[in-house]
This record gives sequence, C-alpha cells and structure tokens, in this order.
Amino acid sequence: MRIGIIGAGNIGRILAERLSRAGHDVSIANSRAPETVDASALSTGATAVWAADATEDAEVVIVSVNFGQLPEVAGIVATAPADAVIIDTSNYFPLRDGVIDAVENGQVESEWVQEQYGRPIVKTWNTITTASFRDKAYSTDPATRVALPIVADSDSQRAVGMRLVEETGFDAVDAGVIADSWRQQPGTPVYTNDLTAGELPAALGRAQRDRSALRRDLMLKIYQERIEADGKEPDPERQLALTRAIF
Repeated sequence: MRIGIIGAGNIGRILAERLSRAGHDVSIANSRAPETVDASALSTGATAVWAADATEDAEVVIVSVNFGQLPEVAGIVATAPADAVIIDTSNYFPLRDGVIDAVENGQVESEWVQEQYGRPIVKTWNTITTASFRDKAYSTDPATRVALPIVADSDSQRAVGMRLVEETGFDAVDAGVIADSWRQQPGTPVYTNDLTAGELPAALGRAQRDRSALRRDLMLKIYQERIEADGKEPDPERQLALTRAIF
C-alpha cells in the first residue's frame, strides 16, 4: 500500500522503518524540510517528503504528532484521497497540548480528532511507549507478545489498521468503534501496560471513563516525582512497573 506518515518523531520513525520493511511504499514528513528527517526512518526504503506531499495518492495516512498539533495538520490531511484510511496515534495531555475544552468536558479524544479532520479515523499505536514499541516487537511467544487495540467506525478501515499493527510486530485486538476509544486513552488499564492479546480485552472492560483523566494526571505526577527523586527518568521496566502498580 501507499502510506504517508505525517510526523517523524519516535513513533513515526519506527512506523516508517517497519512498514517499509513490510513492503509498503512509505513517505514520511516532519514539520521541516525532507533532509531533516532522521536517517533511521529511511533505513528500509521510506522516502522523506515535504508535509504537503505526504498524502499524495496515499491509501493510508498515519498522523503521528502531538494531540495539540492536530489542528495544524488538518489541512494536509484534507488533501488525502477521499477513500484513504486516516490513522491517528495521538493522546491528549493538557500540560503539553494546552487545555482543550471539548475534551475536558467529556468528549472522547478520537471524536474530537475526527471533527478536526472532517472525516473518520482509525485509532491505534497510541497505547505503547516508545521503548516498548522499539524493543518488544515480533515476539513469537504468546505470553510476551504485546497487543494493541484498534478502533474505527468502519469495519474495513479497522481491518486495515489491524493488518498494519500486525506488520509492525504486535498482536492486533479489535476494540470496537470510535465512541468506545476512551477505553484506550491515557489513564486506562491498557495504556502503556504491555498487555497480551489474552489480557487486553479484560483491561479494556475495566476502564472507568469518569476516572481516566484523574488517573492520567496522577500517573504523570508519580513519574515526575521519581524523576525529581532519582535525577533521571525511570528506565522502561521501571516505568512499566509503575504503570502496573497504578492499574
């Protein structure tokens, strides 16, 4: 498939590298010039392009930028072909993204994203840390293979998202429709918890919509306290242990 990736940060770079290796025709863009895209993103054949060209003739457009930047790329997404599948990987963190009143008042994050684009989206790759995304792919052991939830209102678009998740090295779990995507937002049991396909459905079921934002912010405060106490960020396994202790 022809895949355009908007955003060349940690997740975008890994997506470009893995999806190119899987045989897709991948273009990737950041907010600057093509020559500033990190070489690791291009190591298996992806092409760096200007952001305005990332959606040209794309069958899939993956947006991997901070939640608060989504309105800035909405115009680019709008240039994608009408039948292109739009996949969003973002999460809302008000300390980073600024306060978005609609989300603060209870709107599901992915519903807000769809409003920015004026078209349906698929939501996935938003529940895993960069370290786990980088280091835990392609496990052949069901007891350790990490699973990721995928939501979309279109069955066919969700199927595309599930295929691509599998091709990036993880089990794909059908998590339903966009209205249910709050179950995979930060502050829920599936978020950065490295669960297996056997564990993930029950964790989705344990999510509490009225508590997730509070728990998201508490989780950030705990991480920040550890950074202040230790003088550095917790290593990936310590982060995972902290998350599992909270949830």
